[in-house]
Amino acid sequence: MFNAADLFDLTQTEHAALFDGCTFAWEALQKIEPYLANVPRQNPPPRFPGATIGDRVLIGAGTVVEPGAMIKGPAIIGQNCQIRHNAYIREHVLIGDNCVVGNASELKNALLFNGAQAPHYNYVGDSILGHRAHLGAGVKISNLKLFPGNIEVEVDGVPRDTGLRKFGALLGDGAEAGCNAVLNPGSILGRGAVIYPNVFWRGILPANMIAKNKAEIAVVIKRPREN
Repeated sequence: MFNAADLFDLTQTEHAALFDGCTFAWEALQKIEPYLANVPRQNPPPRFPGATIGDRVLIGAGTVVEPGAMIKGPAIIGQNCQIRHNAYIREHVLIGDNCVVGNASELKNALLFNGAQAPHYNYVGDSILGHRAHLGAGVKISNLKLFPGNIEVEVDGVPRDTGLRKFGALLGDGAEAGCNAVLNPGSILGRGAVIYPNVFWRGILPANMIAKNKAEIAVVIKRPREN
């Protein structure tokens, strides 16, 4: 499940060329910056009242950029997207069609396939969100280890050096992470996989599997307080 075709429908992005020659899907992350090197300067740049947009940003038809959003670029944003108030799109970001980047969400060196959503208080760094992948409110994708060294991914039971100092997560098509979940560096979620709210996840979750906490909730009778 480490190959791009195992995780993603490559017809659901205009940027499938990023995966050409990649043995592992995460190798595409290193290609985003050079891929965007030739984004032309806009003269004049696109105008959306109240938004701050760099001069190397391409925005597709029907996309709305709300006041307060900042898109530094270089970036390519597809058609009919919502870039909501206070969204922060930093360097080297590719966003497909019909995507949502919401309030207080921050993206950096990332690829979003068509229909992907990071709608509320999300951090998406050095990561790929597949077709219709979704992040609940407050989901953070950690992309840097606390200790020196590259991110490793366990392949066939053996840790493999990805060659990446920064690598957040790969979310396969239709994968979801619930509110306030944290995905640690090098996390990989298969197609349709689900991370429940508040889960602190590390590693690989196969397709159509669910990860959830085992904490029990106690339900007791509400009694009047004594004076």
